[in-house]
Amino acid sequence: MAIEPVTELGSRGALRLPRARGVPLPAPPSSYTAAVERYLTGAGIAKSSARIYRISLTTWGWMLAGEPAPTGPARRGAKPPVFPVAAIGDPALPEVLAELAAARADAMDADTVNRELSIARKAIGWWQRQGWITYDPTIGIERRPAPPDRTKALAENHIAVLWRLDVALREKTFWKMLYESAARADELLCLNVEDLYPQDERGKITAKGGATEWIHWQSGTAQLLPRLIARRTRGPLFLTDRKAPAGTPTLDVCPETGRARLSYRRAKEIFEENTRLLANPLASPEDIENLDGWTLHRLRHSALTHDAEGGTSTPMLLARSRHASVRSLERYARPGVDAVARHVAERDPAARRHT
Repeated sequence: MAIEPVTELGSRGALRLPRARGVPLPAPPSSYTAAVERYLTGAGIAKSSARIYRISLTTWGWMLAGEPAPTGPARRGAKPPVFPVAAIGDPALPEVLAELAAARADAMDADTVNRELSIARKAIGWWQRQGWITYDPTIGIERRPAPPDRTKALAENHIAVLWRLDVALREKTFWKMLYESAARADELLCLNVEDLYPQDERGKITAKGGATEWIHWQSGTAQLLPRLIARRTRGPLFLTDRKAPAGTPTLDVCPETGRARLSYRRAKEIFEENTRLLANPLASPEDIENLDGWTLHRLRHSALTHDAEGGTSTPMLLARSRHASVRSLERYARPGVDAVARHVAERDPAARRHT
């Protein structure tokens, strides 16, 4: 609302109250996809988070159009439906949406489903404030309980086996940097070559909330980076194998090679595909394609857990993790599988008699 200035006195010299006049809200975008982009820019979503938000909102685009969201290989290359954002106000949508969300929740892990629901509700709330839709069709959809997973920290021998996998230089560098820096995967994927300071083994990332912060790596990453950069001086650090398709944002295209920035979705798929055998060592070859591998986040979790096991101080763990609260470190302070195994072995009566 805008306030008109007071220009005259009322009777008996009293000031007239200012009159309010309505300011028209911005016109709604032509499609749901356009509404997503308006939300990501208008709501000030950090660049490091925008990629994840866009993926989640694309997933919800199918369900908001009354269609099940594709999963697995079927998702790659699938084009989201085109519909006006006002269609979210269809009175019949909540019932259909609840069924689609329940089916997806049965097929996916609780953490993913809850994160996607939270992102969808944030966007819908923002669209409501713009006057583009009238109500939230996700009301009534409940978050799924997510019991804590105590096995997220990988054993050190698993990390060692991971480094020996026969994968491309890009993957070797990305995984090494993830583990050595304990950074988030989406933060590293947003890195540009000009953000790196190789001589100091550090780089600038845009963290959650939009803050610019330092990450640090070790010799493993330092040895691989020069080969990955290959004399490039600017543009995305981690690139796809092919030329960027038409319409790719300029910031996500390497000006020297024409290739696009590697997406989180593709990086996640590659890591999962390459770690299925490591995650399921007893699986038969015919079953392995239907099983899950490790998630990228486990490298960050493992790095911080191994730091804690090695006696790293709380202030240093806070700096490494870039968490704001000490309470957030509790998930890493729990000893991992190697530490517990050593503790049990050291107290084995049979082992002590043998010694």
